Amino acid sequence: MKTVWISGREIADKAELHRALSRQLEFPDYYGANLDALYDMLTSRTEPCRIVLRDRALLQEHLQDYLRRLLRVLEDAALENPNVSFCFAEAPSLTVEEAKEKLRALQQKMSALDHACALLYYDGATTAPKGTAANRAQTMAILSQESYELSTGEETVSLLEYLDEHREELDQREKRTVYLLLKDIRQMQKIPKEEYIALQKLLVEGEDIWHTAKEKSDFALFEPALTEIFAAYIRIAGYCAPGKDPYDYWLGEFEEGLSKAGCDAFFETLREHIIPLLRKVQAKPQLDNSMIRGHFPAREQDELSRRLIPLIGLDPDHVGLGTTEHPFTTSLGSHLDERITTHYYEEDVSYSMFSVIHEGGHALYDTGSDDSLAYTVLDGGVSMGIHESQSRFYENLLGRSRGFSKYIFPVLEEIFPDQMAGHTPEELYRALNRAEPSLIRTEADELTYCLHVMIRYELEKRIFAGELSVHDLPAEWNRLYREYLGIEVPDDKHGVLQDSHWSSGNIGYFPSYALGSAYGAQFLRKMKETVDVEDCLSRGDFGPINEWNREHIWKYGKLYSPGELFRMAVGEEFDPTVYTAYLEDKFTELYDL
Repeated sequence: MKTVWISGREIADKAELHRALSRQLEFPDYYGANLDALYDMLTSRTEPCRIVLRDRALLQEHLQDYLRRLLRVLEDAALENPNVSFCFAEAPSLTVEEAKEKLRALQQKMSALDHACALLYYDGATTAPKGTAANRAQTMAILSQESYELSTGEETVSLLEYLDEHREELDQREKRTVYLLLKDIRQMQKIPKEEYIALQKLLVEGEDIWHTAKEKSDFALFEPALTEIFAAYIRIAGYCAPGKDPYDYWLGEFEEGLSKAGCDAFFETLREHIIPLLRKVQAKPQLDNSMIRGHFPAREQDELSRRLIPLIGLDPDHVGLGTTEHPFTTSLGSHLDERITTHYYEEDVSYSMFSVIHEGGHALYDTGSDDSLAYTVLDGGVSMGIHESQSRFYENLLGRSRGFSKYIFPVLEEIFPDQMAGHTPEELYRALNRAEPSLIRTEADELTYCLHVMIRYELEKRIFAGELSVHDLPAEWNRLYREYLGIEVPDDKHGVLQDSHWSSGNIGYFPSYALGSAYGAQFLRKMKETVDVEDCLSRGDFGPINEWNREHIWKYGKLYSPGELFRMAVGEEFDPTVYTAYLEDKFTELYDL
């Protein structure tokens, strides 16, 4: 039976009432949005539905006499059609303390379902046989249905709204928990259950198709699934935020408050500084990176990876390492079980080294959550911008530093004695910071990296605006790479199919990488007021660095919004010119500009 929720907290007038009914009951476009039309729709309905009205006092205040007329229509429709029923939701008959205990139990159930889904995803990306995607999709569909029903069920909604009404009796963590759960549930309620379940299944199948398409370098194989994915995300944005630009909605889902206007201004600032700096660099003799190119067997690279994990401060008993086509990090159930993946290219030792450090930065953030947050919605990172600030902080601000090159060089000498013979730590530092346009985002240097992100942002923005079709993505991708980076894309594998994000539904995610890079520069500037970062890195001692991040960022999980957390950590507003100044200082010194 389909359950429709009509809450006085969300219905301000009769127009909103009819929009909510039409959306949740999936009325046709010609629905007249009046009580006569509602009666016709309900009496002709062939599938069971229950309309639950809550916050009766608010509904009365907002709808006044229209509420009485609405109830009469619902009564008449229920008498005429046995498939229709309605009721008022009652507040839970329990104390606030009992409600808090139920809230804890609810979060544990949600965490268990998330754990199962994450395991399926991790298995599919790492060790699952190629022909098993449909099997996982079937299980994922059932788990998604269970999650949807648990999250949006009458008992859950009543519990959360009861606690919200008694928010003055809640502590800060409990208030934030109720806020986040209600926010997510109210959005999920707006999405038809069948469509939500179908999307989860589509994403499992889509990622499998993407893997095959990338292997064959054939975008046409992936195009139908990607067309469906983009269309689904546009529809869902319409359900969740009618009247709002759909791309603004998804940008805000990854970074609270982010919009196209904010992204446009941010990227314009980066362009004004990065493009002239890149031109100056390109006019100079190029740095030699031959010492990190050659033959580096995967087995020895794996040894390096497993030494990097404890070096940067991760506990191997709680952080696992796997290999995938596209590296990623995921939490399984809580921050107490973290998995990172990498990919070994035997011709380039730096790719996996930086991949492990990058994903390790994500894992440090997740595992740094206070243990009391485990199995709650407050566990883990608060946004993708803050998350990427940590991954790119460790990968670039630390991993590509002169101090870290000094420390890691003897380790590389030990594992790759022949390849490192005759070289020095300073040569390694310069090799790791060579700046030049390239095809692959994940292999890009610090200076050109954000240009890769801008390309993806422009493509997503235009698809959502209806200015670009999925079919035309490869050609437009290739054109923008010529325009932004001055290079030719040889095939789909090294072009439009290189990233896994779209296949897994992470649409609107890419700007977080650039934001994270800029956030990280401000975190570093603040950290240096109390921590000798370069000295720590040259000794391979990440302890003071990690402790600063733990105390200022990690331990809070999702307790604060991204903006609040950022201001608490650095004591000022976000300023992207701190990042561009960092790039200008670093590359001016490296290239003797």
